[in-house]
Amino acid sequence: MVRRIYDQGRSLLARYAALNGRNTAAAITLYGFLALFALAVLAIAVLGYVSSVSTDDVAQRLVGWLGVHGAAAKTVTDAVTTAQQSRTTATVVGLLGLVWIGSSFALSVASAYDAAWQVPTRPARSRLVGLGWLIGAFVLLAVGGVVTSFVGSLPAILAVVTLVVSLGVNTGLWLWTSWLLPNRHAPLQATLMPAIVGAIGLEILKVLGGYVVPRLVENSSALYGAIGIVFALIAWLWVFGRLVVLITVLEVRPWEEPTQGR
Repeated sequence: MVRRIYDQGRSLLARYAALNGRNTAAAITLYGFLALFALAVLAIAVLGYVSSVSTDDVAQRLVGWLGVHGAAAKTVTDAVTTAQQSRTTATVVGLLGLVWIGSSFALSVASAYDAAWQVPTRPARSRLVGLGWLIGAFVLLAVGGVVTSFVGSLPAILAVVTLVVSLGVNTGLWLWTSWLLPNRHAPLQATLMPAIVGAIGLEILKVLGGYVVPRLVENSSALYGAIGIVFALIAWLWVFGRLVVLITVLEVRPWEEPTQGR
């Protein structure tokens, strides 16, 4: 049993390397970070509108919520002030950037699937497909967030229900990704188990993002300023990119093994 698991793991890693998984994951990390940057610009625009009409000290509340100090805290305060002055421009730039870079992020994920299945990438309409995937993913995550928040307000004994709901949303997101983005059609049995594995991996990343990354931000911001926040985000996306490539390998492996055995 142990030998079989070991052999399967070695085979999986070998296939990952053969697909040039590091470079593919690096592309996902890069475009994911750039998409976050575009989203941050849009968030700053929204923040500018909110802070301009709010009577509360939005900057100080953000600093307390993020748990940053020193140079990072000053960066947040300056960002709020700048947002109030340039909210219209930031809205336009943020929307255009999110559409373009977000679709590029979707294309990098699609390329990981296409490379694993050894199929050509989609034609020019692939960017539109990527935008459709982004919208669907946003809806799934938004609905999942609302449901999870509602279930989370129930007694602690039902915490397992929250976990099940979150894993269900994660699985739906992976199935949506595998169904829409790649330039191939695969039956549900080929995508379901990798989607479940991906859902568990994504849930672990959520825990890391919710508990570990804020601690990294708090510690690193004191030492490195705002650049510490960037390091923490890149580290999270670095793991996420490798998770995406791993799921594509898990998805295609059962269909390659019969061929390899002949």
